[in-house]
Parts: sequence; structure tokens; C-alpha cells
Amino acid sequence: MRITGTSNPVLSQKSFAVPTDGQVMTIQGAVNKSLILFLIILATGSISWRLASTNIEMLSGLLWPSAIIGFILAMATIFAKKYSMFLAPLYAAAQGFFLGAISMVYNTVFTGIVIQAVLLTVGILGIMLFAYKTGIIVPNQKFRSGVIMATAGIALVYLVTFILNLFGVSVPFIHDSGPIGIGISLFIVVIASLNLILDFSFIEEVAQMGVPKYMEWYAAFGLMVTLIWLYLEILRLLSRLRD
Repeated sequence: MRITGTSNPVLSQKSFAVPTDGQVMTIQGAVNKSLILFLIILATGSISWRLASTNIEMLSGLLWPSAIIGFILAMATIFAKKYSMFLAPLYAAAQGFFLGAISMVYNTVFTGIVIQAVLLTVGILGIMLFAYKTGIIVPNQKFRSGVIMATAGIALVYLVTFILNLFGVSVPFIHDSGPIGIGISLFIVVIASLNLILDFSFIEEVAQMGVPKYMEWYAAFGLMVTLIWLYLEILRLLSRLRD
């Protein structure tokens, strides 16, 4: 069976092209693991939020260590898929602490923005799943190519912006709250949302291949990566609209 592409680097064909050694991955299993990771993120995010709200000075201590640890765990999960049943929950926990802290930063400036971002993220997830299941959006080759190219372009902009910021150079419009900045942010939210369609399709396809059971954790991890990206971009968009 030929596996089609996805712009999520976690959910690549190479990642799932492994021999089976017993129990196999199922779609329901991947859904269950995704719910577990989501609940872990909510739990640690709530703890981080509460800690930051009681002592605002703890924000930096929560934000940067959790971001770095989350990145390290993400890389470890990508290169050690067999241990994803251990690494994915740890990644979710670290990201929960990061999201709780960064959410508090946004909420300090824009009261109520976090609940709006959470509801929009969950809503978009539901809408994309409905659109995929009902065939409203069909992830054909043209659709996949367009989303993958757009995602690659966004990643390149992120990288260039990060490098230039290290040298004190600010990229115009990227961080602005004007019409162009809002338009860019909205475009990124749309692309992040469409990536969910590719993730759903890819997970469904590889589940039919008989890949090992532990890949359910890896698939759930990949879906969380997209959801976290979507949530952060929605936060950024809402902050620009309210600025």
C-alpha cells in the first residue's frame, strides 16, 4: 500500500515504515493515546498556570526550561519511536508546562484570550475531523502538495526570522499587529488547520498497514505537535486582533 505525504515531519512515511512484531496499531488505539496525551497537557498546563498566577516571577522559570525540555523530548521521540510510549507522555507533560506559562503571559496582557484560543482550537479540530470524515475536504495529491509547500514556506520564514533576530534584525510585518501582520497570522492558522486533515489521513492509512502497536503513541504524539502549533498560532492571531 502506497502512503501519501504529510507536511508534519513527525508523521512521515519513513517514520512508520517499520516491521511489525506482534500487536498492530489501530485507529481507535491512536485516538485513545491522543486523548491521554491531551489530558496530560491539560493537567500540567493547569499546574503551570496556577503556579504562574500565584507567583508571576515563576513565569520565566516555567517557560524556558519546559520549552527546551519539550524540544529535546520531541527530538528523542522522533529518533526513538520504539520508546514513544514513554517519551510521548513526557513530551506532553513538558509542553503542558510550557503552554500553561505562555498562556499566562498572553492572558496577563489580554484577559480572556486563553479560553478563546482553547475553544477555537478544539472547535477547529472538530470541524477538520468532520470535514475529513464526511469527505467535504478530500486530501488528494494536489491538496497535499499545496499544504506541504505552504508549511515548508512557513517553517523557512520561522527559521530566517529566528536567525535574523539573533543578530538584532527585525523582519517587517511578521510581528506587527497591522492588517498585513494579521493576514499573515490568519494564513498560518489556516495552514496549521489543514495540516490536521493530512494527519488524519496519514494515521488512517498507516493503521491499515499493520505497523507495531507502539506506533499508536507515536501517531498521537505527531497529532499533538500539530495541535500545539495551531493553538499557539491562534493565540498570536487573537492577540494581534485585540492589540
